[in-house]
Amino acid sequence: MVHQRKVALAGAAHLELVSGVVQLRPEDAMFDAMLRGWRAQQKSRGLQDETVDDRERLVRRFFEFTNEYPWQWTPGHMDEWSASLTGEKHLAPSTIRSYQGDVRLFTEFLIDARYGWGPACEEAFGTGPVAIAHEWNTLPHLQDYEGDPEARPFTREELQRFLDYADDQVDRAVKSKRKGALAAYRDATLFKVIYGWGLRRTETSKLDVVDFGRNPKAPQFGRYGTLNVRYGKAKKGQPPRRRNVLSVMDWAVDAVADYVENVRPRFGFPDHPALWITERGGRLQPGSINDRFEAYRDALKLPKDLVPHSIRHSYVTHLTEDGVDRRFIQQQVGHECDSSTAIYTHVSDDFVNTALSKALAPAFAGV
Repeated sequence: MVHQRKVALAGAAHLELVSGVVQLRPEDAMFDAMLRGWRAQQKSRGLQDETVDDRERLVRRFFEFTNEYPWQWTPGHMDEWSASLTGEKHLAPSTIRSYQGDVRLFTEFLIDARYGWGPACEEAFGTGPVAIAHEWNTLPHLQDYEGDPEARPFTREELQRFLDYADDQVDRAVKSKRKGALAAYRDATLFKVIYGWGLRRTETSKLDVVDFGRNPKAPQFGRYGTLNVRYGKAKKGQPPRRRNVLSVMDWAVDAVADYVENVRPRFGFPDHPALWITERGGRLQPGSINDRFEAYRDALKLPKDLVPHSIRHSYVTHLTEDGVDRRFIQQQVGHECDSSTAIYTHVSDDFVNTALSKALAPAFAGV
């Protein structure tokens, strides 16, 4: 007789359940063991603690909503929960899909025969977990972009007004000899860097001085020819993605060079690695960037749907209008798919009309 040896697969039931021990609350013990097993399975795949923790909290919230254990869950529970997320909590479709996806992952883990949770539940409670997330009770991903429809880039005129206003705050602080001139100069330069290299707010906050480097193909930019973005947006559960962004705007290079060489040293923290430092010697945080942005935007009475990310949108849009190759822009901003770059692009009416005229010209050439 040939005996099959159990494979010590991370997350397997036989690794998490303690045999021969009578539990006072066996249902709770089984649920906790399931979550431990799921954590072990995810960690074995290299997922970060933050992602694993978030998923576990979401599953516990689903458990509290149903008031049933996983081996008692049905597709009906998913229906009711999804309806509450939509009708009561009014969550965005993308958020609901993410929540549904986390529950789906957990239940798929439980019903995977390799981990043995089904037989363990049937032996203990007479029933096992089933698939509860299906095409007909979860939200499909029907489009590339599901963000706020009001979100848009700056127009060129709006962006110029915004950057000019930021520069004006430096002049006012200097003339009045009041505190804050250094911070105002730092922030004015920061917004130019966000636009000049098409950055996200968090990416900008985490920049260090040494992240700038030379580009032999653009010697005119000196040590600011390329920017190594080390904390790009990560895929869920994965570490930050890195990318090198080539400098393309000479005025932005001039601005950051002047800041690094002439202004930043005046903060008095020469050994601090951060590009953007506070007057107390800390790293400028994303929330502070947002606060300064909103103060300037509101002072100019610009639309409130303009957010720091709108500056990044503007980078993509304006380069597109200027005829820069789409693939190059895609690489610059760190998009894996061209469709992601496309949703950032809101070209002006003049650009659309010019492009349309060029496209139609051959058709009417003989008319």
